[in-house]
Amino acid sequence: MDKKLKIVADRNIPFLEGVFEPYAEVVYIDGKDIGKDDVKDADALIIRTRTVCDASLLDGTSVSMIATATIGTDHIDFPYCNAHGIEVHNAEGCNAGGVMQYVFSALYGTASRKAIKLDNPVIGIIGVGNVGRKVEHMAEHLGFKVLRYDPPRAEAEGPEAFCSLEHLLTSSQIVTMHTPLDSTTRRMADAGFFAMMRPGAFFINASRGEVVDEDALMEAIPKLGPVIIDTWCNEPDINRRLLDMVDIATPHIAGYSYQGKQNGTAFSVRAVARHFGISQLLDFFPATDSPEYEPVRLDLRGMNQGEITSVLQYNYPIFTDDFMLRMQPDKFEQLRSMYKYRREVYVD
Repeated sequence: MDKKLKIVADRNIPFLEGVFEPYAEVVYIDGKDIGKDDVKDADALIIRTRTVCDASLLDGTSVSMIATATIGTDHIDFPYCNAHGIEVHNAEGCNAGGVMQYVFSALYGTASRKAIKLDNPVIGIIGVGNVGRKVEHMAEHLGFKVLRYDPPRAEAEGPEAFCSLEHLLTSSQIVTMHTPLDSTTRRMADAGFFAMMRPGAFFINASRGEVVDEDALMEAIPKLGPVIIDTWCNEPDINRRLLDMVDIATPHIAGYSYQGKQNGTAFSVRAVARHFGISQLLDFFPATDSPEYEPVRLDLRGMNQGEITSVLQYNYPIFTDDFMLRMQPDKFEQLRSMYKYRREVYVD
């Protein structure tokens, strides 16, 4: 008799429970606790960033594919997986709309609190992939001037629409990070980076914590304007000193919109279904539980700064998330796993 397909899944991935049970044995475990004994006879893993997939986890197992319900892939050892025939899929772009919403709610919220006028500002976007493009689109909708730094895209498409990092940093009133984490981006925001930034400029990191040298950031904070941090080095054991210094601090939830989580789970389910030939799930998408979670179309053109701030805060009151992390920084992982997903906003 053929062996039944076995899947090990992070229990904190939403909308997943019950989906594969008609076709496979499914074992749900906290992502950080998934170990070699759990995956030894598994055929597939469905994970998030908290499960590190390398030789220490995968060697000697029967895993043939990994689906991560995240954009980021730095928790996966690609050379090992490639060498051992393990197929890997990520949920590219799944939470782009949620991160865009986070950036602008944070930007307008802190500007309001600090009485900063956003008068035809220049926003510098570092990394203009799925998330960066969404940020770019919203910024243009609001009348911002946009500077873009993305060496891979500049090489592939030509340099005309992109600028140097130095030009972006010296010219932007707002700098927002949307890069993947790799050898070219690790600690790219270092002392030299912050030295080039304009005094009083906003700094936002909602990409990966390790793209920032946190010591250098703390040294630079007296010079900078509002600092907004969602992603941290050494999560969940985050830098408490930095936490106390920034204007908005959140527990890596920028992309935690309802639609983003639907997308991430759908991408993972479809990838597993393709790999194992489960035709019933090739077009899977989680149902929306309630109309209150449907995305909201906004038209912010012609509104003044106060009106825009009100609309964005109504749809995502970001300071609640900031307050919760400051009250319980030791509950970083719990705040993420228990997070109440927000509905996304978008503009045409």
